[in-house]
Amino acid sequence: MRFLSVVLSAGIYSVALSVTFGGFRVNLGGSMNIRAFSIPACVVLFLTHTASAQAAEVRILAGAAFAPALAELGPAFESASGHTLNIQYGITGPLEQMIDAGEPFDVAILPSGLLKRASTIGRIASGTSISVARVGMGDAVRAGAPKPDIGAPDALRRTLIAATSLAYPPEGAIGIHLAKMFAQFGIAEESKSKTRPQKNVSDVPKVVATGEAELGFAPSTVLLPAPGVDFVGPLPAAVQDYIDYVAGVGANSGQPQAAKALLEHLTSPAAVASLRAKGFEATARCRRAG
Repeated sequence: MRFLSVVLSAGIYSVALSVTFGGFRVNLGGSMNIRAFSIPACVVLFLTHTASAQAAEVRILAGAAFAPALAELGPAFESASGHTLNIQYGITGPLEQMIDAGEPFDVAILPSGLLKRASTIGRIASGTSISVARVGMGDAVRAGAPKPDIGAPDALRRTLIAATSLAYPPEGAIGIHLAKMFAQFGIAEESKSKTRPQKNVSDVPKVVATGEAELGFAPSTVLLPAPGVDFVGPLPAAVQDYIDYVAGVGANSGQPQAAKALLEHLTSPAAVASLRAKGFEATARCRRAG
């Protein structure tokens, strides 16, 4: 039963009531004189509580590279559940700071290492963590520009040496990985002068599209759909790195049931198909719908 509204005006109750029986909804409406009909306050409060309990705002902390997935899966969940999602995206460094500072959230969808750390310090409810998907790193150039050879580690090293500028977020997972790769290639110092640091992975294709940077590095799911750039390809297998996204319910979530419902949605067969279509490797075991 869902109570929609009760308005008191000039001694008359105007009532609109929606009742659901076995999947069929019946809408009732009308005006009743207060002398002929009265509604106990406890009933009004109960019905109002019932309506508000059915729809919740679910606060999400998510890695920026997971944004393309939630752009489709989020609205689908909202439509099916009636809940609304309030999503805050970030890269690894800022997300870690928010978690340490006690930023409230109902669901976290984070790189596995960061979610494990959040769980260790008591920010994730025990037994709720579930693997969702992973994504590898890639490279992009301005649309129409020649695509460099990055098919093997030696070819990628030569491309990096020849490039005039590189764009990536140093505090993100891609930036942390590139720092290690540059050191492995012996080009750490010369790469510093070429780096055009970005605050977020979503900024990488933007500066490549405008020509501010020659090469852009980010998770492949960020680069593939971006306008104004051409995706060169993934990093070679020998130097590839993946972001493994794991989701969990916040230990202090105010909406634990809605949060768990979202996790069920993210591991449904339809969600797995959507993730694969957007370039993710789905790592969750599909759950049966219904």
